[in-house]
Amino acid sequence: MVDIEVRSAGAPDAAGGAAGYRPRATLSIATEWRRQASRRRTQLSLGFMVLLPLIILVAFEFGGDGDDDNGGGEFGSLIELATSGGLNFTLFSLLVSSSFLLVVVVALFCGDTVASEASWGSLRYLLAVPVPRARLLAVKLVVALAYSLLALLLLAGTALLAGTLRYGWSPLSSTVAAQIPAGEGLLRLLGILGYLAAVLLVVAGLAFLLSVTTDAALGAVGGAVLLWILSSILDQISALGVVRDFLPTHYSSAWLGLLSTPVQTDDIVKGCISAICYATVFWSIAFWRFTRKDVTS
Repeated sequence: MVDIEVRSAGAPDAAGGAAGYRPRATLSIATEWRRQASRRRTQLSLGFMVLLPLIILVAFEFGGDGDDDNGGGEFGSLIELATSGGLNFTLFSLLVSSSFLLVVVVALFCGDTVASEASWGSLRYLLAVPVPRARLLAVKLVVALAYSLLALLLLAGTALLAGTLRYGWSPLSSTVAAQIPAGEGLLRLLGILGYLAAVLLVVAGLAFLLSVTTDAALGAVGGAVLLWILSSILDQISALGVVRDFLPTHYSSAWLGLLSTPVQTDDIVKGCISAICYATVFWSIAFWRFTRKDVTS
């Protein structure tokens, strides 16, 4: 007698899941990329990254003669050199964006990604597909980081193109070294971009952690930005002594070492290690928290 096994399409397989169900086939990176690309905040954020260097260029063209000291401080001379070539214009654009604008953009991409789904009530439906929780978080994190990197590259690329077309291709100038040849200057500029991307991982990690702990996207984004600003303020208080070395913003300006001759890399290495450690801790807590929380929205 031959035993015939009959299993319905929805019956569980030997592994305990429904027949034909493949967790890796749910919510692909390409799908999430398209979903985020269709959102207005993504389009506006990336569009502003392209628009900002053009606004700065127009401001230089129609602004005053620059008789003041450009606000003084350690960056004053860099501002004066902004119109001396495309590389210097790009450096200036990164300078005015790195302390706040890029922080907000990264916090927006990483803090809004999960919290917005919860606020819309669509998060529970994604999990009911079902998309494994760890996979959902991993895909959303990868896409958020990719858009954050794209925003940084768009800002620098637009500034380099616009600045070169207007001011020409000239050596990179700085206040801490002699002129750096254009080819080497481009490499150092890429190094600055890489370091900024590493430092902003702290913002990405913090915003992502807040995104999985709240249903309010604005709270996640604003919370990450406010904590970054708070860290920057505390870093200015010398009375804190060695405590400042452990603040996530302590090495945020270490990229200036790439403008010196020879290149100063000590603080850059410390900054990268600090940022990676902070980001890893924040992301680990986010995954631990989300895989154990009750999703009701």
